[in-house]
Amino acid sequence: MLSILAFCLLVQLYYVLFVHLKLARVGIEEVPVSARKPISVIVCARNEIVNLEQYLPSLFSQNYPEFEVVVVNDRSWDGTEEFLEQLEKKYYNLKVVKILDNDKFIAGKKFAVTMGIKAAKYDWLVFTDADCMPASEHWLMDMQQPADENTEIVLGYSPYMKKRSLLNALIRFETFFTAVNYLSFALKGMPYMGVGRNMAYKKTLFFKNKGFAAHMHIPSGDDDLFVNAHATKYNTEIRLHRDSHVWSEPNKTWRGYLRQKKRHFGAGKLYKSKHKFILSLQIVFQFLFYGFFAACMFFSREAQYVALGILALSIIIRCFIYPKLLKRLNYGDLRWWFPILDILLFVFLMLNGFLALFGKKKVNWK
Repeated sequence: MLSILAFCLLVQLYYVLFVHLKLARVGIEEVPVSARKPISVIVCARNEIVNLEQYLPSLFSQNYPEFEVVVVNDRSWDGTEEFLEQLEKKYYNLKVVKILDNDKFIAGKKFAVTMGIKAAKYDWLVFTDADCMPASEHWLMDMQQPADENTEIVLGYSPYMKKRSLLNALIRFETFFTAVNYLSFALKGMPYMGVGRNMAYKKTLFFKNKGFAAHMHIPSGDDDLFVNAHATKYNTEIRLHRDSHVWSEPNKTWRGYLRQKKRHFGAGKLYKSKHKFILSLQIVFQFLFYGFFAACMFFSREAQYVALGILALSIIIRCFIYPKLLKRLNYGDLRWWFPILDILLFVFLMLNGFLALFGKKKVNWK
């Protein structure tokens, strides 16, 4: 059992030292001082009046010479339509797309995103959500189309806002590890996902690959499944500068968070086989590591000491990498708690995975 525990540690260290360390060492790009091409920002909203009132105006204060904001109002009944009509009078570069109840379509965010893309004037599309706020007025400057014409996808980062609760700490820690994973693997030449709160790609790429046709039956995946299907080491870049971050409102209830993770769990089943393998390997060996460590605690004192030594080695090595990454990704306040949060998050994700397997299958985006 100790040998298996040690082997699990080696597998764990592969991800830490050969994948995540790459993100800790990479230099932060400089934000360009000038813009090259116009941008279409796409926001989909369904009954988001409170968030739109609070965050949408911040998009129009971006330091970028030519951009439009396309807001897709997906059958809202909470006053969103009236608010957007007032905003159209104030901002010349706001374009509103309305989806009506009597429209014949498959309900879901993917249809709303598709309608926004069709309405977009420009080829370079930057995506965010109604409950999101750019970290600075230079967000679009850093998320603009790169000079390299071969780049068709840019993956950004979106931290959640800090609140005083265990749930909030867990959400932010889970977001941190998700970001560390997808950004690190993108640097390693294996991009497998992005988050719709902060990402960009070409309109021509979307239509060349028939949009979301391959996974329209899945309620989630407008961001990660699209990236998983079309991102390569040649056409994908990442953005890490703090000015390029987009802050987002976190779930405030355990039920809402579970529902969100259930949507993500369903999308992950459609990842490419190589991505599912390497991500499953990561989770399985983490599970085995903690499982065999707990089992070793029931054996001799010598076995307990060796197991505790292996656990301590794992924590010490990660202490040299993850605190730096937590600070880099705007979660510096969590760096002293990451060993505890790592265990809590693992237990929560295992429970959520079990519930997703045996719970109800229908999940709506709003």
